[in-house]
Amino acid sequence: MTTGVCTFMDTLGKVLSRDGTPIAYERFGSDGPVVILVGGALCTGRTEDEPLARRLAALGCTAVTYDRRGRGHSGDTLPYAVAGEVDDIAAVMESVGGRAALHGNSSGAVLAFEAAASGLAVTHVSGYEPPLTLDEIGVADRQEQADRLRALLADGRRGAAVEHFISGTGAPPELIEQLRRSPLWAEWEALAPTIAYDYAVLGDSLVPVDRISQIDVPLLVVNGSASFEWMGGSAALVARSARAGRHLTLEGQTHMVDPDVLAPVLAGFYANA
Repeated sequence: MTTGVCTFMDTLGKVLSRDGTPIAYERFGSDGPVVILVGGALCTGRTEDEPLARRLAALGCTAVTYDRRGRGHSGDTLPYAVAGEVDDIAAVMESVGGRAALHGNSSGAVLAFEAAASGLAVTHVSGYEPPLTLDEIGVADRQEQADRLRALLADGRRGAAVEHFISGTGAPPELIEQLRRSPLWAEWEALAPTIAYDYAVLGDSLVPVDRISQIDVPLLVVNGSASFEWMGGSAALVARSARAGRHLTLEGQTHMVDPDVLAPVLAGFYANA
């Protein structure tokens, strides 16, 4: 590792999950509240969460990133189960002191909420734009997308699976074509099987009101004012469903939130909630 690249890193390692799957993690900072960052689809801890982790560390938090199973430097064990991913978070949490806040991005937010509801030693839980729906039309659309994705993966068509997933987010064909020519595409094809894991985490895609009501620690859910319109409604319902929930909208932010904008909000929540 090049000296000076990871200024706030003090731990780089792996831990075994309950089923023996090795999970790779990194820790940034050494003081203040500990927060584990849970990534969304087509992301590893380094590609998505490291910029936010660095900013949280600079604000006095101890931020932990990890590669979800099947991604990056972590292993994988089949058959997949969402409970296995909760066990992964528990293993990382134990390795960094036994208690931590959780923050998830997109589908990672839904996984963070599930981990908090599962009774892990979570101090706070936050999420940015969990892609949950409010109506049965959204459920049907999401199920159709998931079925098509699984069929493409079963045929070994990873590139088509990535394209299908990205187009489902509303990306125009010209953007997808640009992405196909970028260095990212090969990385995304390698991660393509894990998109099915994210669909499994979302379940039927409706806001899991009953499950979130079991979270007994402070919860913060954030969305961006310049993102998909429906994100605000689902975020508000998540907050209302929690025992100690709060909803916040960040002006001008899209689904690709700026870490410089989000980090101070999260640091304040972990310190003061």
